[in-house]
Amino acid sequence: MLKKLGRNFIAKVVGSHWKMVACAALMGMVSLDASAQVNDSVYKMRYEISPEKKGELYLDINTLSFFRDNEFSTPAIKGYTLPGVRVQPRLVYYPLKNIKLELGAHVIRYWGTEKYPNVAFQDIATWKKSGHQDAVHALPFFRAHVALTKNLDIVLGNLYGGITHNIVAPLYSPELALTADPEAGVQLLYHSPGFDADAWVNWESFIFRADNHQEAFLFGLTSKVKLNNDNARFHFYIPVQAMAHHKGGEIDTVENSTVQTMMNGAVGAGMRWNTGNSIVKRLTVEGFLLGYYQQKGEQYPYSSGSAVYAHAAVDFSHLRIDGGYYHANKFLSIMGYPFYGCMSVDEPKAIYDKTGLWQLGVDYYRTFAPGFAIGANADAYFHRPVTTVDEEGLRKEVGSSTSFTFGVYLRVNPSFLLKKFGQNNSGHRL
Repeated sequence: MLKKLGRNFIAKVVGSHWKMVACAALMGMVSLDASAQVNDSVYKMRYEISPEKKGELYLDINTLSFFRDNEFSTPAIKGYTLPGVRVQPRLVYYPLKNIKLELGAHVIRYWGTEKYPNVAFQDIATWKKSGHQDAVHALPFFRAHVALTKNLDIVLGNLYGGITHNIVAPLYSPELALTADPEAGVQLLYHSPGFDADAWVNWESFIFRADNHQEAFLFGLTSKVKLNNDNARFHFYIPVQAMAHHKGGEIDTVENSTVQTMMNGAVGAGMRWNTGNSIVKRLTVEGFLLGYYQQKGEQYPYSSGSAVYAHAAVDFSHLRIDGGYYHANKFLSIMGYPFYGCMSVDEPKAIYDKTGLWQLGVDYYRTFAPGFAIGANADAYFHRPVTTVDEEGLRKEVGSSTSFTFGVYLRVNPSFLLKKFGQNNSGHRL
């Protein structure tokens, strides 16, 4: 079944959009694979298991304070501001050399509000549960992480999600670290000198018999074939990524509901130049062909689409300057910024066959110690003109426009050794 879906996806996206495939091949292959930036320093989670910590119990307090302002000027979405803090206090225990257990809570507080939906803020929709929480948005947190072999790990419960998946920007917005609930389900992580892979299922909506909403989950896969050593002066690699979002259920009571499955994919090539220079640290270039396919359902106006994405970044000691180009034809993104897709998410609803933009950004980041970092970023998006069609069939010419985003972030992640069980003299920080 999965093999058939994959063949259909490739046929729909590549076969009917061969011009964009050729375009991607000629674009110079441009990206964002460098290891030091605001996203990595502030958002990314470490998931190594330290064998020397066997028998140790820690209190880990992961906090992220943020202020982010989005001044959007596009028919896809209106602007908004995110001021707040995310806190994850957790007890972390290493019962064996290859097992790590975490138990705690996930809490979000936005300044200036007292009520929060019970469900994830990403993709709040009618098919999810209603109700609200007061004062903060809080959820329990549990993760079981097992190193099965030297190269393969399995994670159950809350996953190492978000940008830790290393998903290309148009398919996944890093801003979800400030809004979405922690992913939960099952995850497989594989790392070797020549190949990395991350496969996961994020179960978003569980249903009991006669519930009035649909179950929903997202399957994801990111991988990278490394053509030479990571630390080589010129490192070459091939990234392949895919996501499928499914909504359905056989035991709910939702009337007039249909099974819906939406798929995104990306394949590209990249190069990172580790300069060895004390001022200019590295240059990264990468290019992607992106695909969209609606395998089941009629929720979205297009059944398939494609896009090309190119990005270049230059890293200095604590600064990154980057720029990118994006062009889409009937493309929709599952978890990316809405302006990467050809459909508005705010009223009035509208669709447009083609869209495109140029992006220019600067990131400042500084890491004081593992888990302690401050960052700031600013991005400008130069949107190309589009022709929109509203729900009444009326066409409208929308001229070029410019959107801006700005954010400041502080991550503080102290870890305290509470107790040693058994023979273990190690007291290293997580």
